Amino acid sequence: MPRGGTWGDLVSKALRRQGAHTVIAPLVDFAHTSEEEKLVEALKQLEAGHFDWMTATSSTVADVLTHHNAVIPPETRVAVVGEATAVAFRDAGYHVTRTPERENSTHALLEEWEEIDRGERLRVLTLRSDVAVPVLTQGLIGRGHDVTQVLAFRTVGVPASVHIREDIDSGRINALLVASAKIAEQVAEQFPRLPADTLVACVGDNAVEAAAVLGLPVEADEPSHPLHPQKRALIETVESVIDQSDMLD
Repeated sequence: MPRGGTWGDLVSKALRRQGAHTVIAPLVDFAHTSEEEKLVEALKQLEAGHFDWMTATSSTVADVLTHHNAVIPPETRVAVVGEATAVAFRDAGYHVTRTPERENSTHALLEEWEEIDRGERLRVLTLRSDVAVPVLTQGLIGRGHDVTQVLAFRTVGVPASVHIREDIDSGRINALLVASAKIAEQVAEQFPRLPADTLVACVGDNAVEAAAVLGLPVEADEPSHPLHPQKRALIETVESVIDQSDMLD
């Protein structure tokens, strides 16, 4: 499990229900943004009621808001994607107005978000990571809304512990979950010689593309491979609770 926090807890719980033994060993962490002044100013505007909506697709945004003692006024509505994001916001005491119902995806939110297609120009604050693809932001701008986009945090790699390295090298940990391009980079860098029967399960298009570029093992992607059913079950279980775009915006 390459991420901890609410994300790691939700995914671990889902996998344990399917009989997996999970080990949370974060390969990424989150650092202060390079746009700190812009973030502080945006949060002041948020508290003052300047924005009609704010959005988040990462549970880390809730941590950023809490760290800054940010206030979301009752009249400012909040749209989030991903169960982990919604749980993190509510646990932090922030209200959530809208989440996608059809599926946990940014595209589904854009399709179901009725208010953004009524012709009214809305003021929207979007907070995201420095490595994120601004899918939601671009969708809102494309509809003509007044969007304030701020990089709320940076995603940085962290080294795995000696014990985790030993367990992966020995095959004791025999499946690695890759949930973002940044995590793919860390797996390739920290574990360059994985055992042949270790599964590398990528969730989300960005993770899949990054893994291919970095040369991570993909043999079990073939339906004829004996480990293919286990890999698909792992990916589908993760996708059932976490949006693929959790790190996108």
